[in-house]
Amino acid sequence: MSASGGTRAIVAALAANLAIAVAKFVAFLFSGSSSMLAESVHSLADSGNQGLLLLGGKKAKREATPQHPFGYGRERYIYAFLVSIVLFTVGGMFAIYEGIEKINHPHPIEAWYWPVGVLVFAIIAESFSFRTAIKESNEIRGKQTWTQFVRRAKAPELPVVLLEDLGALVGLVLALGGVGLALLTGNGVWDGIGTLCIGVLLIVIAIVLAAETKSLLLGEAAGIEEIEKIKTALVDGDVVTRVIHMRTLHLGPEELLVAAKIAVEGHDTATEVANAINAAEARIREAVPIARVIYLEPDIYRPEAAE
Repeated sequence: MSASGGTRAIVAALAANLAIAVAKFVAFLFSGSSSMLAESVHSLADSGNQGLLLLGGKKAKREATPQHPFGYGRERYIYAFLVSIVLFTVGGMFAIYEGIEKINHPHPIEAWYWPVGVLVFAIIAESFSFRTAIKESNEIRGKQTWTQFVRRAKAPELPVVLLEDLGALVGLVLALGGVGLALLTGNGVWDGIGTLCIGVLLIVIAIVLAAETKSLLLGEAAGIEEIEKIKTALVDGDVVTRVIHMRTLHLGPEELLVAAKIAVEGHDTATEVANAINAAEARIREAVPIARVIYLEPDIYRPEAAE
């Protein structure tokens, strides 16, 4: 996985979540807080998710085979989709179950300093992880808004880590609020309500992740800027006079397939056309380096055949 794939952000999130998961579970054992139990499971699920992202990145590096001639770049999309499933089932559904159970059978929080201290520590640790993800994302985000970046990013790791870290921070605030209200009122129901809110939050994030990674799995075209660069690179104004129609498809975050029908003149020789195609492919790869698989078909332009 390249640096742009967010390896540093994933490792930072993994280290933070493992430490936080242990601290939260210890706090649960001493306090009996359901919010702490839900948060410890949440952190364990996040740790597993980061492990899945790293595994997907490693598997995506495999060389193409006769059975998979376009390589394994989409492994990263598959593992990102698995992350959304884990977040939904392990994190969200468990938190909702715990929240309902605590609301129906509330009990006071014991040793309050454990959950409060761990939650404050977790917020600080998650903030550092979130900061790393933001820094990594800003290197490739450009002028896009954060919403546009999450929706348009072709590498799934950074959007996944960003949403996970954001969800973790909001979840920690909810847990802190639930524990705080339970301590102030002496009513353990608030702890259950905080846990329930954490579960709903995780499910919402999981749905967003699933929708975005599903789109990548189905196959997304290149971005608008890349498409315009490719069209410009195709036409040389001499042999290649225009692009009749073109299709692009991401085979992986850093590998793009380009298939286009290009217009040539009827009097051009086969040698001239072949040389023009080779030159066009070179221009495309220079303009858009991730365009690694290119198929160009020469044809005589007819308006009804154009896009």
